[in-house]
Amino acid sequence: MKILVAIKRAVDYNVRVQLKRDGSGVMTDGVKMSINPFDEIALEEALRIREGGTDAEIVAVSIGPDAAQQQLRTALAMGADRALLVKTENEVQPPLAARALLKIVEEEEADLVLMGKQAIDDDANQTGQMLSALWDRPQATFTSKLEFEDGKATATREVDEGLEVIRVELPAVVTTDLRLNTPRFVKMPDIMKAKRKPLDTRELGDLGIGETPTVEVTAFEPPPKREGGHKVETVAELVSELRDKGLIG
Repeated sequence: MKILVAIKRAVDYNVRVQLKRDGSGVMTDGVKMSINPFDEIALEEALRIREGGTDAEIVAVSIGPDAAQQQLRTALAMGADRALLVKTENEVQPPLAARALLKIVEEEEADLVLMGKQAIDDDANQTGQMLSALWDRPQATFTSKLEFEDGKATATREVDEGLEVIRVELPAVVTTDLRLNTPRFVKMPDIMKAKRKPLDTRELGDLGIGETPTVEVTAFEPPPKREGGHKVETVAELVSELRDKGLIG
């Protein structure tokens, strides 16, 4: 089995995000960058599939700037067999990411694609679904449990109504939810070994899919500050307050 794990370079989840003064984006200079946490869960699941007895090659893939090699090296230290960086300095939106991943998936002849259900920077939750549609293969999104048998994957999905269990034929796209697993801690010897593992790079333009963003972002702004609360004496007063604020009709 060949498992392709898509990972994204994102601001570390422990960092308090700040906007640039001109509102053109998020400040990243001197800010710690890490693997998107949901993608890290996807990589951990790939490693557990292999450790469970499946003969699998794990390939970590990222689309982004040259600095994303750092996150790919972390993926190699966790246990990925090799890594590939598709280089671009431009913004990578979900449609572009899905088309680029499709090219890599087809070249690698992947049996399974694992990725996080969303990235914590844009919360788009679109790339996995788009890749599945372009690839014309089944998808199992928001997965919190994953099992394999007879060339099929059984996925437990977290949906609004609770849990849903589906079975999909491989090859397939699986996006991972928070409760699927807890990623392992990377040890120093593994970091040193990762330096000897293959990490290939290629230009996004060489894939022949174009690099034009489909959505133009004009400005960023912080969420409004929360107002202080106050107590009300009666239910009628509460309803009146909510109606004045336009929260109820």
